[in-house]
Amino acid sequence: MLDTLITSKTRLKLLLKFFLNSGSKAYLRQLESEFGESSNAIRLELNKFEKAHLLTASTTGNKKYYRANTKHPLFPDINNILMKYVGFDQIIDRVIRKMGDLKCAYIVGDFAEGRDNHIIDLVFVCDGIDRQYLARLIEKVEKLINRKVRYVIFDEEEFKNYATNTNEEKVLLLWKE
Repeated sequence: MLDTLITSKTRLKLLLKFFLNSGSKAYLRQLESEFGESSNAIRLELNKFEKAHLLTASTTGNKKYYRANTKHPLFPDINNILMKYVGFDQIIDRVIRKMGDLKCAYIVGDFAEGRDNHIIDLVFVCDGIDRQYLARLIEKVEKLINRKVRYVIFDEEEFKNYATNTNEEKVLLLWKE
């Protein structure tokens, strides 16, 4: 539905990239290879976002890095709309709030890096969970959001090992007790 409101595919990709995970940062050539689009189309959209103060830019060496301006008054609203577009709100409501001993939940993979995908990868950190119940909840959520949800369950120690070997931009906190 969001793609009917935002007709530019490049603009939508940039919104997902920077506003789903506020820690994401990227430079033009990186976005060009990631999106598979011309640098000119991406540059035009980046300039619009920067002019509107939705993105901030910093230069390191000869590369200009962009990231979301989390202080912009519209940032929380844009983030919320994107979370609903992807279906994270349904995941939170249906799965996370109904699970017992959940410590935290993370989005990993493409969505954590701000890339749209039909598969949502989740990491649940908890002790002693009813896996059959979780599987049923995930199945219901998949029907609601029309996306596939893959998940892995770690205890706290396993997650610490996972997190130390993973780039922090590839792990996005979704929920914490």
